[in-house]
Amino acid sequence: MARVTQVTAPIRRSAVVTGFMTTVSVGVMTLCAAIAGALLAHDFGRSAQTDGFFTAYGVYILLVLAATAFRVVVLPSLARAAQAGRLAAEVIGYAGSFLLLAVPLLVLALAAAHPFAWLLTGGGNKATQNAAAGAIVWLVPAAMAQVYAGLAASALAALDDYGTAAFSFALGAVVALGVFAAFDGHGPVALAWGLAAGGFLSLAILAAELLRRRGPAAIPGVELRLLPRLGELMQGVALPLALQGLYVIANRFAGGAKVGSVTSFGYAYLIAAALVALASSPLSLVSAVPLTRRGVGDERAVVHVVSTSWLALTLVAAVAGVFALAGEQVAHTLLGSSFAGATGAQLGRLVVYLSPWMVASIGVGVTLPLLFVLGRRRPLPVLAVAALIVDVPIEWAARSAFGLTGVALGLAVTTVLVFAALLAVLSAHTLARVAEGLVVPVLGIGALGALAFGVAAHLLDPIPAAALGLALYAGLLAAMRPRGLRAAWGYVRALH
Repeated sequence: MARVTQVTAPIRRSAVVTGFMTTVSVGVMTLCAAIAGALLAHDFGRSAQTDGFFTAYGVYILLVLAATAFRVVVLPSLARAAQAGRLAAEVIGYAGSFLLLAVPLLVLALAAAHPFAWLLTGGGNKATQNAAAGAIVWLVPAAMAQVYAGLAASALAALDDYGTAAFSFALGAVVALGVFAAFDGHGPVALAWGLAAGGFLSLAILAAELLRRRGPAAIPGVELRLLPRLGELMQGVALPLALQGLYVIANRFAGGAKVGSVTSFGYAYLIAAALVALASSPLSLVSAVPLTRRGVGDERAVVHVVSTSWLALTLVAAVAGVFALAGEQVAHTLLGSSFAGATGAQLGRLVVYLSPWMVASIGVGVTLPLLFVLGRRRPLPVLAVAALIVDVPIEWAARSAFGLTGVALGLAVTTVLVFAALLAVLSAHTLARVAEGLVVPVLGIGALGALAFGVAAHLLDPIPAAALGLALYAGLLAAMRPRGLRAAWGYVRALH
């Protein structure tokens, strides 16, 4: 049997370099999403039609999150397969198992879009249902393209190639924005068209690079094991899906207020989720392979979670401060007149109230890959189901007490509980040490942000105050140079 030729991996870059490339890519994607959101708001405002689109978009986010989770789940297996010279066979096995998920979803989206939309919107407004059904037809295929693109990106990451994935996903986002801008006269569904075009373009680039690196040789030793592989994947993706399911639940509770509430909450969540992605996703993706090669013990797990959280929290405090001071002006400027006055101020407050959720989500994002590296995936489905069950009464109680603000706070409470549970799965020692290690950065960075932006708020109008607050906050960090932040930076630089 002929041996499969594997391309020699390039010299390994530090996690700072690979993380920077991934962060730039995520940044481009985030910027394109922000511009698309601004166009959507300016052109269509807050209406039943936008509520329907955001309802369908929640499904897209759910599946794209699954694609990102799949990347982390398969990375340890693909890294080991690359070392053993059977990466191509392993990729084909996972690609086959994805079909068991993709085919039913595509059939549901294409053949039963309207019943699916009725279920998601809870019946009621026909315009909302029709908008959701029209978007689902495009968004589900777009999401499945992202699933397969994620698999290809993970295969390249196992060969220490992060640049191709960074380029392809960034280009896909630019193309998606271009298609939406060109066809936005057709309504919000044009954004769904753009996401489909961008997703399939990213997949094509990644697949072509994999084929180029591998060459035309045959692929012996393929073990499909479709059901076992799918079982492993679903174990790994159960919790990320449940976490996105928390957003879907929150959306339903937000929709119980008034028309437009889902749209406002959706924009606030997208802003918060974009920051979480920028802060945690790059390090989560680029750290899985080196951690697999080195191994992970309790102390390394503690250092990894605390160090990566230190870096991420600095961004959360900055964004929360900006929206606390200038949320209404930022929303009005970026999203149009529909978000002026009280509506824009409410959106800004929602972003601030989502700060605890951002902190907890970053913790989950950097902890979850450790469970995959250590092979401790079995408790995840139980934890996922428990999170969804617990979240419903938490959201109900929070919304009853605080309205739309309570929906954001309820989302944070459940996510904090999930973060604690993940650490406990690693070990009770890890839970205690991480809790101890995060007290200082959470309280310290929060206090620095409150001081900097609080002083600025008393001196200037909202927009210049936000700019001054950012400058003061950065100056305080530079002057104090917290020991934990310096240690975190050193850890990330040495990760590869």
